[in-house]
Amino acid sequence: MLLLRKLLPVFMLLLTMNSVSFAAENKLTGKDVLNLPEWPVTSTAYGGKLLLSDSPEMIPADGVTYQDTVSGDARLFFHHVNDTTQPKKIVVVLENQGSETANITVVRYGLGGPSMDYLLVGKETQMQYLKNDNLYIVEVASKSSKLLDTQLSQLVVEPGMLVNGIYDFKSDQPIKVRVMMMPVEADIDQFAAQAQVLPADQQRLRGTFEGKDRLLTGNKAYTSKAGMVVVTLADNVLDRYVEGIDATDGSKVLNYGNYGIVYKLYLPTTYTDKIAYYLNPRGGVYAGGMGVKYRHQYQYTLETPSQNLFFGENKVTDFEHLGVYEGGQSLWFTFSPPGASNLPVKLVIVPQ
Repeated sequence: MLLLRKLLPVFMLLLTMNSVSFAAENKLTGKDVLNLPEWPVTSTAYGGKLLLSDSPEMIPADGVTYQDTVSGDARLFFHHVNDTTQPKKIVVVLENQGSETANITVVRYGLGGPSMDYLLVGKETQMQYLKNDNLYIVEVASKSSKLLDTQLSQLVVEPGMLVNGIYDFKSDQPIKVRVMMMPVEADIDQFAAQAQVLPADQQRLRGTFEGKDRLLTGNKAYTSKAGMVVVTLADNVLDRYVEGIDATDGSKVLNYGNYGIVYKLYLPTTYTDKIAYYLNPRGGVYAGGMGVKYRHQYQYTLETPSQNLFFGENKVTDFEHLGVYEGGQSLWFTFSPPGASNLPVKLVIVPQ
């Protein structure tokens, strides 16, 4: 699918310049970035459960990649490649095993693929998710099932192709969520009735995790006197990976990369400053997006990077400019580790 691009007001475009060689512009090397002081933040997990289905990432046969029963506020993140020699479908089925009708409200979602360009799929999914606030409702009668998204049943996933999705939803009844790969011509209900759970791969990136969202807030107001500083995201040292349970076998699992976790970053600043922000990938190639909300009214989404599909092959010079903003104003960033990309990343804060 094509990435949808929204036109921004001219003055906002000035804030969000294209990718630049930050190292050359500021005489800064990759080693300097690693040695910049970490700006102190407080991390708080909140929100409902995250269901992660990314193992087996390369699906070798028909079956269920992950399933669990949830209610209330939840998010599903799935990321799978058809690793067979036949075309397949990858679908998400909602099963209501209770005695009352379940109403599932999908409040935000992103869907990318199928494609063999894995970085493009991950970036498409995240950009669509960050931009998309159109909700829809799925009503599942007692003792019946429905698809979370009918689009998935219409997509044919050829061998080697990736499908990636992220769905935020709320259910007023317990609902069993099942991610499955199946033959193209098979009846979904009949297949689901006999589908077995596939073994996880070595990475074991599947499970149910409490706290699908993470709030990062600065411990104090940033001032230009502090100089250049960074906030490190998704490194499992300063920003820990979330632990959960694989509901298919009860084992403890680690979400290595915090895929599906959505971060809200609020870093207060002093009124006297203008501040620039940059994103620097530190783990390798990276293709995603960043949500920005400025002064409570201007809200838009930036591609990271904006000039190319991906960046991060050169950690010394690859930076994406996220804008220059007036200090003392409300500024929020929304970040989530994109599928197929490498972590960690650093948010670099630079006084002007």
